Amino acid sequence: MSALVGLTGGIGSGKSAAQGFFEAQGVGCVDADVVAREVVMPGEPALAAIAEHFGAEVLDEQGALNRAVLRRRIFSDAEAKTWLEGLLHPLIRERMMAQLDALSGPYRLLVAPLLFENGLDALCDATVLVDVPEALQTERVMARDGVDAAQARAIMASQMARGEKLARAGYVLDNSGNLEGLREQVFELHEGLVEMFRNREPLTPGPLTPALPKRRTALREREKK
Repeated sequence: MSALVGLTGGIGSGKSAAQGFFEAQGVGCVDADVVAREVVMPGEPALAAIAEHFGAEVLDEQGALNRAVLRRRIFSDAEAKTWLEGLLHPLIRERMMAQLDALSGPYRLLVAPLLFENGLDALCDATVLVDVPEALQTERVMARDGVDAAQARAIMASQMARGEKLARAGYVLDNSGNLEGLREQVFELHEGLVEMFRNREPLTPGPLTPALPKRRTALREREKK
């Protein structure tokens, strides 16, 4: 089975754009957010369990999940949130892994905004973070979601801190410029990853893809097993 690379990034970082550039290179991708939506589609057992637990008000007129209502129900109810996560997380991981198992190529890409928070990085041979400075991230969230600066910062604060993500990521894509700059970085990193997994040797840190020593060490240790 080919290697697994985890791609992550905070809200407004450009993670989806980076994913598109990887896919343009022929890399097979599984998006954890897409899988999370799939497991609660009408007809799925998880949706029936959610409706039974929370009541029919969490469904819309078409019988689909009303996410806004469900979010309000669990926002201040830790027990309800724990129940929901206990139901969904195993289902999401099972389907996600099945989809990843169906992919081939020099490596496969797992796209997950909560890659580190949910421990999915433990499944990966390498991790890639799409990074932007917080001031620019705030501007992008405001423009994309139509929220003010305080709301944008509140959303960002609910995610893992930028510094912690940078410390945990193996490779970093700097998306503080334009999309063409991001595309070039993805192309360069893709070529390096293909070569790395062909030879099973970690990439040499560079200005566009600075690999952290601890991640490179972890890769070497994994190769010996």
